[in-house]
Amino acid sequence: MNRITRTQLCRLLLALSLVLTALSGCEVKNGKKTKPITVYLWSTELYSSYAQYVQSQLPDVEIQFVVGNNDLDFYQFLSENGALPDIITSRRFSLYDSAGLKDQLMDLSTTEEAGAIYETYLASFMDSGGRINWLPVCGMVDGIVANRALFEQHGIALPTDYESFVSACRAFEAVGIRGYAADFVYDYTCMELLQGWSIPELTSLEGQTWRRRYEDPQDEMTGLDKEIWPDVFRRMEQFLKDVNVRPEDTELDYGPFQTMFMSGQMAMIRNTGAAVIGYNSTGMDTVLLPYFGENGESWLLTYPSFQVALNRDLEQDEHRKEQAMRVLKVMLSEGGQNALAVGDDVIPYSQTMAPTLDPALDNLKPCIQQNHLFIRLASNEFFSVSKDVVTRMILGEYNAQQAYEAFDAQLREEKTAETESILTLSQGYSNTFRSKGGSQAASVMANTLRGFYGTEVLIAPAYSFTGSVLKADYTEKMVGSMVMPNALMPYGCELTGAQLKQVLRLYVEGTENGFAPFNSGSLPVVSGITMDVAKTDDGFLLTRVCADGREIEDTGTFRVICLNTHVHMAQFPKDMTQNFKMGDTGVRQAWIGYIKSGGTLALPENYITLKERD
Repeated sequence: MNRITRTQLCRLLLALSLVLTALSGCEVKNGKKTKPITVYLWSTELYSSYAQYVQSQLPDVEIQFVVGNNDLDFYQFLSENGALPDIITSRRFSLYDSAGLKDQLMDLSTTEEAGAIYETYLASFMDSGGRINWLPVCGMVDGIVANRALFEQHGIALPTDYESFVSACRAFEAVGIRGYAADFVYDYTCMELLQGWSIPELTSLEGQTWRRRYEDPQDEMTGLDKEIWPDVFRRMEQFLKDVNVRPEDTELDYGPFQTMFMSGQMAMIRNTGAAVIGYNSTGMDTVLLPYFGENGESWLLTYPSFQVALNRDLEQDEHRKEQAMRVLKVMLSEGGQNALAVGDDVIPYSQTMAPTLDPALDNLKPCIQQNHLFIRLASNEFFSVSKDVVTRMILGEYNAQQAYEAFDAQLREEKTAETESILTLSQGYSNTFRSKGGSQAASVMANTLRGFYGTEVLIAPAYSFTGSVLKADYTEKMVGSMVMPNALMPYGCELTGAQLKQVLRLYVEGTENGFAPFNSGSLPVVSGITMDVAKTDDGFLLTRVCADGREIEDTGTFRVICLNTHVHMAQFPKDMTQNFKMGDTGVRQAWIGYIKSGGTLALPENYITLKERD
């Protein structure tokens, strides 16, 4: 028998270590295993151009982008189960809601990134102890979108203050056109209008004092004050009367709302700077007007495209912390913010970036120069309570005083968290992508859904599922959060083997002017088949598709379910997708129903072999 020398043994152990590292989805740096930097995005809006830009600027950093949830309760659940990602983003945010995560997040107050943000804005993210866990990424602008061509057609002057705004509304009503309308079916519309029409009051010394107290979890004051908020509701009541809001407006959805505005049935609506650029690109002539205060001041309501925070556990590994800080720097950079923008429609919060507004938004410069920019208060309860109370005001159930009292009472109610578990898992699965196998967590979800839909093959984008499957107790809300939130739908069809490969190629190689995978973690997940993929200089190439260990034949037939959003499915060539039928129920709703009915999870499988470039 041959003897193994110490040197040979060391080499053998090192080789085994490298194999195990590859299988676990980790990379090796200076002999140490390192995991990819996980970045959870609040929406699929960020998954293509923005995430792709960030990755392109850091080719030496392995980043796994996941579409999580726009809800801090989701990250609290991950934190409680030891699965908080390295970098978190959320659009719906307040210090009030983020208090439970405070001890698990890095203090960014002394970083260059925090130092570049105007103190006026940074103050909204600083807790009572001076810590800053979250940083805002460029502001979206919200105001009054006016159809300027309609104003000119009817000889009505564009509003410059509240009095002329009301006069314009009445002048349009006289000729059978709605002067102003908003999609009140949405909680964010109710909340933004409630705050937008009272920005001078909310930014006063008294208003700022109340907001600091409300945002501070250590403060016992959790309701509304008696100095500022009664006037806010009085102002809202007057606004609803002045623009003739009707009970049926509580059901006004975005689609009909858009159609009516673009067809000239409405003169002014609530919307954003991005919407103005979008409307004007279709040939309309629109302009964004600010909110008009009673004191004659004009203000813009803004909200960050999202807020970003870093997991404090990064401080235990200097190499990973350095990588994460580099990712953060790119996320907050001018290039990153440009990748977020529809056009020049965002206002930077950073002192190092000058605003470059689209010509359609030039009229907003006075507000910006005067720093008349208000960041909305966006706690979860402000969204829900605003929807409830403003709806009741529109329906005539509350006057201003009753609305104030009802809002205050709901804020002061003792909050009871959802605790009933509908799913208990004794085994967890990681979503870290492995070149030989793919993501185990994604495979569990895909295999389970394939069984639920009763199909032979399932194909889903990487952003379909929100991370690892955890060894944990899941409430109904957290079960829902296992599926990404942005209207993931099932599309079913029977395909030949040749057609199946064509469709799968779209998921792997991307579509023209549409989404294309930009790193290994963004490759799709499949169930019922396996695929071989090659990394190329330009992206990825599908090289083989197998079923039951054999390459599929072009003449075979397969029942196929493709998961996707309507936006991304519409980017596929019509001749390939024309026979697909969209299901009636979204994937998230179907998933919740399946689990509530006693459904169990399938086991993961190795569904992909990725050959990296030599």
